Amino acid sequence: MNLSLILADASLYSSEYFGNATSFTFFVGCMAMMAASVFFFCEMGNVDKKWRTSLLVSGIITFIAFVHYYYMRDYYLATGSSPIDFRYVDWTLTVPLMCVEFYLITKKAGGTMGLMWKLIFASVIMLVTGYAGEAMYRDQAWLWGLFSGIAYFYIVYLVWFGEVKALADNAGGAVAEANKWLAWFVLAGWAIYPLGYMIGTAGWYGGEGDIFGMQYSMDVVYNIGDAINKIGFGLVVYALAVKDSNS
Repeated sequence: MNLSLILADASLYSSEYFGNATSFTFFVGCMAMMAASVFFFCEMGNVDKKWRTSLLVSGIITFIAFVHYYYMRDYYLATGSSPIDFRYVDWTLTVPLMCVEFYLITKKAGGTMGLMWKLIFASVIMLVTGYAGEAMYRDQAWLWGLFSGIAYFYIVYLVWFGEVKALADNAGGAVAEANKWLAWFVLAGWAIYPLGYMIGTAGWYGGEGDIFGMQYSMDVVYNIGDAINKIGFGLVVYALAVKDSNS
């Protein structure tokens, strides 16, 4: 095989891959999720046994995201279109697991399975209605986005003012501190996704899929949001586990 042809193909692939923000964020997201998974799994042996399940869940979240990002980046390169279906499969698995983290950190303070299922149910409603507006009923995106937003704010209420907040405050110490940071991720970090939703569906900014001069910038927003939230969630849990294990 001609070496010059191989190098030319590699150069073309590299140019196409790194030539726009969307491709680059898919690549970085894939690598970041993989690195985070390795870190969380390796650190499980360095924390008390009672925190290993929480750290395991953090690693599973980023590992699921890594697998999906691996396929999403290839789909985007092959088709030039947003991998909406892959992304929502990812979210349907990982977002409820992020909600499970709230149950795990408050379990010893009285957190119940009922609370966990409230969070999971609200997250599933948030995602199913979001998918309906983004992939199925795009002409009614605003309506489905409203339904998704109601479910989202119910989760915000639970972690900022409701049962999760009360349990974390009763536990005090590292648990209360961790819940505060996770609650900020839900309020500020998860708020990134509605921006991507509005960029990707018509009627919000007078167009769809091409805003701020970037093609499919919806995916750029989503990719950045995933890295911040999924890895950030895990790091907060890890910090809690280390702090409590060393106390």
